[in-house]
Amino acid sequence: MTTTTITNIGSLVTNDPALGDGTPLGLIQDAAVVIDGDRIAWVGPADKAPPADEAFDAQGRALIPGFVDSHSHLVFAGDRTAEFNARMSGHSYSAGGIRTTVAATRAASDAALEANLVRHLHEARRQGTTTFETKSGYGLTVQDEARALRIAAAHTEEVTYLGAHIVSPDYADDPGGYVDLVTGEMLTACAPYARWVDVFCEKGAFDGDQARAILTAGAAAGLIPRVHANQLSHGPGVQLAVELEAASADHCTHLTDADVDALAQAAGTTVATLLPGAEFSTRAQWPDARRLLDAGVTVALSTDCNPGSSYTSSMPFCIALAVRDMGMTPDEALWSATAGGARALRRADIGVLTPGARADLALLDAPSHVHLAYRPGVPLVSAVWQKGLKTA
Repeated sequence: MTTTTITNIGSLVTNDPALGDGTPLGLIQDAAVVIDGDRIAWVGPADKAPPADEAFDAQGRALIPGFVDSHSHLVFAGDRTAEFNARMSGHSYSAGGIRTTVAATRAASDAALEANLVRHLHEARRQGTTTFETKSGYGLTVQDEARALRIAAAHTEEVTYLGAHIVSPDYADDPGGYVDLVTGEMLTACAPYARWVDVFCEKGAFDGDQARAILTAGAAAGLIPRVHANQLSHGPGVQLAVELEAASADHCTHLTDADVDALAQAAGTTVATLLPGAEFSTRAQWPDARRLLDAGVTVALSTDCNPGSSYTSSMPFCIALAVRDMGMTPDEALWSATAGGARALRRADIGVLTPGARADLALLDAPSHVHLAYRPGVPLVSAVWQKGLKTA
């Protein structure tokens, strides 16, 4: 296999305190990284780098782990421009808008859904994202949910069954019947394509008892729970996520002190994934990341890329929002968008630049990772390696 040295790195973020300056980012100045196949073989000071077959000159720029986007909804058709326009004109956001995307997705061909997914993946990779999770949830029939997961599974190993996004319009008068479908025939059809099971636990979607039944059935089928929790209002989602040892409680906007305490106690099991693109796009209350971090909660950042409430694939944009409006420092935001996302996916091989980790890296056209928040909206990612291959 060909080995490659990335040398003359001005500032290297490893996310391993033992390799770098002792901070969570494990910073190394004047650094080098050696890639062997799809793995990191060596990291350290540039003047101590072992020989390699090829070399890439970083020209003093910052190198970071590829972003880990642990929450997205990329198998869909159509858009919701009219809804966004109305919301920006004063109307409030509710879960019901999902039905518009459900109708468009059901009407789309497999080829059209896959082409849209791939377009968004390329868009995200150009901005430094090298791992992404994505969900079903815009089909809400056995056939449409299974095909969404089949399409997603061809492009990522992090696939989530979200038949419980909202109650299907076909079951508007029988939500209990829809829960039976989601936990029965639909689950059987979808489980072979998925690693995770998710539920939108919220007013207008699924209550705590329904969510528990869905997540428990998914776990019995071998899927690991994650929860859309406490996005639009206070509710049972966070407590349920902790109770069921879900990998993540996502959104976490409306929290009681008991919710924060529960997440802190479960910091080694359940990650609080914050999705600032949703609050930006809905003009909603920002999650209080500072409150969570100060309590000892493990926090991830993700895009929530979807056509209704957060139509962005940009992790750098979400980092800038988290620093500006959620109380995070630039260091905390970068860690949450890389190592934090990896924790939310229960992965140790991504989100870090350490020997043995997957060679997923993003080179910034800047001397420091702080520029991600310092220069919002500027396309700073100048090169990307995914599994050791330079892709952008």
